[in-house]
Amino acid sequence: MKIVLLGAPGAGKGTHAQYLSDKYDLPHISTGDIFRANLKEGTPLGQKAKAYMDRGELVPDELTVDLVLDRLTRPDCEKGFILDGFPRNLSQADALTEALWEKGQAIDCALHFTISQDVILARMSGRRVCPSCGASYNVNGMPPKKEGICDRCGSAVIQREDDKPETVLKRLEVYREQTEPIVAYYREMGREIPVDSAASIEEVRRRLDQILEGENGCQSEI
Repeated sequence: MKIVLLGAPGAGKGTHAQYLSDKYDLPHISTGDIFRANLKEGTPLGQKAKAYMDRGELVPDELTVDLVLDRLTRPDCEKGFILDGFPRNLSQADALTEALWEKGQAIDCALHFTISQDVILARMSGRRVCPSCGASYNVNGMPPKKEGICDRCGSAVIQREDDKPETVLKRLEVYREQTEPIVAYYREMGREIPVDSAASIEEVRRRLDQILEGENGCQSEI
């Protein structure tokens, strides 16, 4: 099962991606994790990305696509994967579609987490992340078991600068301009499935299970 997660920053993609990953035994793949892994391992692709990052430049689409496609060749992706944060624009979406098509494959479904801007602002102000393992929490809805401490690795969780309201508004503007068109892209392909992520975590999970396990959910044929 090959899944793409869509939705604005703060829509809950990371939270629900972890649930789907654990329940359906699919790797949760984010571009941030891929960049960190390649930089740490010093791979040729990682070194190319580092050169751009050291200059304070964005990693070009072509290199980002290469990094993601390389990750999808790993053995743990044989049964499928969950892509979070990729594709970010239509160019990346086209590249992913073409690469999968060449292998006789396709994205089975694009889960579109829908939510209002007001709810996003309220949620993100309470978000905390672990800088060590990347686990995500929210003090208003899904806090760590021990206040301020990551459940997974025991590191102190933090509030990221880009979770502050003024930064969130800028991120939402970028999302609307660059990433929101991907929703229409997958809708035209018949792969987009809306999920009301303003609902409770339990309700969203029930909806996700219904989509992934139901007859009218994800499509597996090209």
